[in-house]
Amino acid sequence: MMTRLPPSPRVTVMVLAVGVSAFGLLQSLIVPVLSQVQERFDTDQATVTWVLTSYLLSAAVATPVIGRIGDAVGKQKMLVVTLSLLAVGSAMAALAPSIEWMIVARVVQGLGGGVLPLAFGVIRDEVSPARAGTAVGIVASLVSAAFGIGIVLAGPIVEILGYTWLFWLPAIATAIAAVGAVLFIPESPVRMTGRISLTSTVLLSGWLVALLLAISEGNDRGWTSAVILGLFGAAVLLMIGWIVAERRASVPLVDLGLMRVRGVWTSNVVAFVAGFGTFASLGFLPQLLQTPVASGYGFGDTISQSGWVLLPASATGFVMGFVAPRLVRRLSARRVICAGALANVVAFAGVALFHEHTWQLSSLMVLQGFGNGCVVSSVAGVVLSSVPRHQSGVASGMNANIRLIGGSIGTAMMAGVITAHDRVAGFPAEVGYRDGFLVLSAVLVVGAGAALFIPRVPGHVADAASEARPDLARSAV
Repeated sequence: MMTRLPPSPRVTVMVLAVGVSAFGLLQSLIVPVLSQVQERFDTDQATVTWVLTSYLLSAAVATPVIGRIGDAVGKQKMLVVTLSLLAVGSAMAALAPSIEWMIVARVVQGLGGGVLPLAFGVIRDEVSPARAGTAVGIVASLVSAAFGIGIVLAGPIVEILGYTWLFWLPAIATAIAAVGAVLFIPESPVRMTGRISLTSTVLLSGWLVALLLAISEGNDRGWTSAVILGLFGAAVLLMIGWIVAERRASVPLVDLGLMRVRGVWTSNVVAFVAGFGTFASLGFLPQLLQTPVASGYGFGDTISQSGWVLLPASATGFVMGFVAPRLVRRLSARRVICAGALANVVAFAGVALFHEHTWQLSSLMVLQGFGNGCVVSSVAGVVLSSVPRHQSGVASGMNANIRLIGGSIGTAMMAGVITAHDRVAGFPAEVGYRDGFLVLSAVLVVGAGAALFIPRVPGHVADAASEARPDLARSAV
């Protein structure tokens, strides 16, 4: 049995960074090579889409539930479990002999989605208040940075190492992080007492799956089809049932009162909008770049070439993970997040109106990375500063999940707008990309407005007053 070494906050953050980065990479590494997956397993496009959908659904269910379990049984224990699931799921994907096996492997990977809220909770428990804000900002920015970098790295990894290394690399990284969590991360003494409600867990999982399945399949099946309308209806009914069950539970899975705290609901709105813009832009800008020159507007880039255009956004976003917490201490989270949202407004509008040259898109991606880094790095800290310590896992889990839902809706919206226009010479119409990015810009205006309602929170995650009296966090305005 491994002996746990004396805790070191620096080592703790390094272990968490490795695990969170691998999780972020797994979200996007597969996206540019879906056509190769389809060819490798000799399947159709509808089936291969489930390689993405299964991961999305699994992560959506696991993120808040595992965050809540971590609050109850121990964040370190659940962190080891989630990192192990990521490693096992990645190895399964690398060894997959069939598309069915690959889809199951992606489900297992998605179960590791709880690594993000658990990481935030561990930081709050183990890192000093003065440094926790910076640590949270770095870890939060790593998710977005890794997502973008995954799109960049997918092509070179396949060309140099081979397709299976898309999964072996994250498997190795998360296995190392799991061992590091056992050796270096102490178990938190902070616990949420009481048994987790099975009914609430099933209902929450049910409405999340129904909602995201409807969003994922809407463009293919038709938004007014019986199946999609039925899924939306089921999502509404299950959500109502979940709310009723939560209100009656002695120990709710998600404290609905917590969701009404000003620092929480404003952060959730901003997270939704940020996910909406980030996932849609990173998902469809490569398609714009890879569109053949014969279309009259495309660049004819390869997968690797289009990835390099996105790299400035990821690099800038990662740097902002270090910078944004310092700006928050000087200026307030409200101003930093609002500035970040407005930067994305300009970036998306710029892509819509100015995409004649690659340098224009690369420059706008720097601005988008700055804005997204400000938002993502700061929102997590606002959530943690607004809730009692023993509810940090479930609160940050719901925030991460809402960002995921926003990303799903944004991606579906973008696909719908682009395909709504008639194809020109066999290619999507340029006006579709223009309108799609203008919609993203408009939605980020809403995010900037919501950011204005974010309360003033401490410059670091664990304010002494709110730790001594958790009720103060609830009443923060």
